Amino acid sequence: MNPAWLSIELEAALVRELDHWYDLLNDRLFGSRLRRPLLALSPGVTRLGAWWSRTRAIELQRAFVLDRPWPEVTSVLSHEMAHQYVDEVLGVRDETAHGETFRRVCEERGIDARASGAPGAAGLGVDDGLASAAIDRVLERVRKLLALAGSSNQHEAEIAMRRAHELMLRHNIEAAAARETRAFEVRHVGEPLRRASRVELDVMSVLEEFFFVEAIRIPTYVVHAGARGHVFELCGTRANVEMAVHVYEFLRATAARLWEENRRDARVTSGRDRLAYMAGVIRGFRDKLAGERAQLRGTGLVWRGDAGLDDYFRARYPRIIRRRRTERISGAHQAGREAGRQIVLNRPIERGPSAGTAPRRLRG
Repeated sequence: MNPAWLSIELEAALVRELDHWYDLLNDRLFGSRLRRPLLALSPGVTRLGAWWSRTRAIELQRAFVLDRPWPEVTSVLSHEMAHQYVDEVLGVRDETAHGETFRRVCEERGIDARASGAPGAAGLGVDDGLASAAIDRVLERVRKLLALAGSSNQHEAEIAMRRAHELMLRHNIEAAAARETRAFEVRHVGEPLRRASRVELDVMSVLEEFFFVEAIRIPTYVVHAGARGHVFELCGTRANVEMAVHVYEFLRATAARLWEENRRDARVTSGRDRLAYMAGVIRGFRDKLAGERAQLRGTGLVWRGDAGLDDYFRARYPRIIRRRRTERISGAHQAGREAGRQIVLNRPIERGPSAGTAPRRLRG
């Protein structure tokens, strides 16, 4: 759809949604200390967003707002709100726009201080070039192991997957123990206007438990539908987020494939067992990873968490609420669980943003 066009009704709904999100971010990230400015859409093409102190206005590029996923829009909005906070609350006007105070405000709140349109890395630490090179080396080794895990020889495939698991675990244990400031980023997956299934929720639990990311389901907005929805947000280092996105897509596709292949299992009574079976697949894969993790503990590799990621996640979501879910174990679920224990994670992950679109830069 041409981003220059929007009906009067959808335009009004968009403005109301921007006001709503300003209030939400103000409460969550700034303790409601900001006074709402004029929120306007700009026809300009050089800036994705800008804070104008003299007129007390935050402008967002119109084409960007209409064309990009909503989490990218709110990332730019929170970036400009950080500028407003430095200007009107802290009263700092003798530094450059992206100076020390601004970077500190962003770091404390998990805001992208680099001013990327897509939510990207945050954090001040090791040189980006050196960090990226180290991450690429890890990704390349994991990529090769996952390619081997696609072997038709089940024994070779299992060994390759276990080695990839060990490599990721060792790398993350060493990085967390070093206590150096690392860059974290976020990525969004899921279809915003579709209700999340128990299968997706189970996949998110697996990602949090074994793939070194934090996951949360967040509200979003679809501009051209004028409707609110939800997507999943994954937080972690770039290497871990890219792996998590790969695993998310792999498990969803594999669970659906196994359901189609095993619908004649005697424990499957009807098509209504689909979600129970697929959730069982994810649970079975989780059982397999837990077994591998127990074996790796015997070699001294014990995962005790990542305090840096915990701090980053809590900065973005200071009032997070965790809920437990109950699960009914049916015959179909058990059948899926048995199939899930045989899954071998494979196929190489790709380099760069999984969405295939590089983060957009702005000045503001």
